[in-house]
Amino acid sequence: MDKVWLSRYPKDVPTEIDPERYPSLADMFENSAKRFADQPAYINQGKVMTFRRLEKRSRAFASYLQNTLGLKKGDRVALMMPNLLQYPVALFGILRAGMVVVNVNPLYTPRELEHQLNDCGAKAIVIVSNFAHTLEKVVANTEIKHVILTGLGDQLSAAKRPLVNFVVKYIKKLVPKYHLPGATSFRAALSKGKTQQYVKPDIQPGDLALLQYTGGTTGVAKGAMLTHRNMLANMEQARAAYIPLLEEGRELVVTALPLYHIFALTVNCLLFLEVGGCNLLITNPRDLKGLVKELSRYSFTALTGVNTLFNALINDEDFRELDFSHLHITVGGGMSVQRSVAERWQQLTGTHILEGYGLTECSPLVSGNPYDLQHYSGSIGLPVASTDIRLVNDLGEDVPKGEPGELWVKGPQVMLGYWNRPEATSEMIKDGWLATGDIVQMDEQGFMRIVDRKKDMILVSGFNVYPNEIEEVVSHHPKVLEVAAIGVPSESSGETVKIYVVKKDPSLTKDELLIHCRSALTGYKIPRIVEFRDELPKSNVGKILRKDLRNEALKQQQDAANAKQ
Repeated sequence: MDKVWLSRYPKDVPTEIDPERYPSLADMFENSAKRFADQPAYINQGKVMTFRRLEKRSRAFASYLQNTLGLKKGDRVALMMPNLLQYPVALFGILRAGMVVVNVNPLYTPRELEHQLNDCGAKAIVIVSNFAHTLEKVVANTEIKHVILTGLGDQLSAAKRPLVNFVVKYIKKLVPKYHLPGATSFRAALSKGKTQQYVKPDIQPGDLALLQYTGGTTGVAKGAMLTHRNMLANMEQARAAYIPLLEEGRELVVTALPLYHIFALTVNCLLFLEVGGCNLLITNPRDLKGLVKELSRYSFTALTGVNTLFNALINDEDFRELDFSHLHITVGGGMSVQRSVAERWQQLTGTHILEGYGLTECSPLVSGNPYDLQHYSGSIGLPVASTDIRLVNDLGEDVPKGEPGELWVKGPQVMLGYWNRPEATSEMIKDGWLATGDIVQMDEQGFMRIVDRKKDMILVSGFNVYPNEIEEVVSHHPKVLEVAAIGVPSESSGETVKIYVVKKDPSLTKDELLIHCRSALTGYKIPRIVEFRDELPKSNVGKILRKDLRNEALKQQQDAANAKQ
């Protein structure tokens, strides 16, 4: 497709990037640690960690992995924790040891955790003690040989650390009992590692850096193989897009989105670290009052989020009283930003939301609105630097200009493929082009808008939910005959999960189903709407037609809205 969008790029934004400006993420990290040594890199629960201290502690952790645990370059190490100072220490320690980071959602159920650990073959896991009881239930069924435990307060000051851990465990009772014999504490690992010799391995741009898990239309979570080159390229692409707004060594970005999510990992963790910025880590963004109280203590300059977070903040009285005079960049992703939210955000804070589009398989950034666009556009913007796109029909042929087509992407940020899944890889990557599954339309200036989602994936507050996984869990209930799961629009979360169920036993109730779902699904995946049916719409070969159910649900919502008017 002709690069019609190039002429719309701001003049000070490069159209090409060098994906190998740094040989590896370890080199990028060490460069920033040297340049900004005594400046703050991360803040969490009032504790400041400088680049120098982060460098020392991540080096100690890398040494511990190499020497005490005897792990080798390329071994997978899982990380299962929310936003804490321990996260960047462990992340960069694993990367500096030449090993592969496997991010794990700490809210996973035992079933979900067991699948991911077995699929990636991780030999070690770093996990916060709040979720150790989940690991206890499955660790014997995995290849995990080393468990490293940390408490929420472990990287805080000597005075604050025991107090925070005591309150979390005994007052708030947020640490269920667990039994993991042989586990090592994170603090003990660092103490041991700093006495040992760290040997930096030869890390090449094409070496694996992350196995970032994402679902699929099959419902099976798959590990996207992201190399050092992939991640560095996307960091450079984000840098090219936003650098006119960023001042090296002076930025403070609010990191309320979890770092185990690829959006925050690339934009917050990597980009802001490379420019010498500081991440204000929010451990529990669901505690809105706690989040706003934390924001009131700092002159933050940047904030990343999803529509639901922006919406919650602008509706909070205390947030509206904050000082936004230093805020000059807000980036939205993960889900569509609604016009009403974007306009209210700009009116309140004086900054517009730069909405972008991406997917895990692209590290994740594919496109974004240019920084000089001072109003809500409703589009996902222009392709980022060094990125080619095509809009194709079902035959893989380019569609005429102005016509909708499936978005295909080619660029240095595109993954190698799915871990140990060559068939799934070949379905996603075709002759070097990654098929996103999203139907997009482009205007004359190159701005793209998502028309529809080809996949059945449901997007709940920026997190992917896959119907097959929901259906698999629900269908295991002995009173269920058939089930179909779809996403329906939700003002609070973008979309919410609705299931249609045909009963095998007439006594089945909604409450029974939800209790069953809670035992096997993470919170955001649990259906919020349950509708019982005598039968489900099917094709002539017996396939349940989710599309028909979605259309019907949308019509019901529209009819209900019209009836209120």
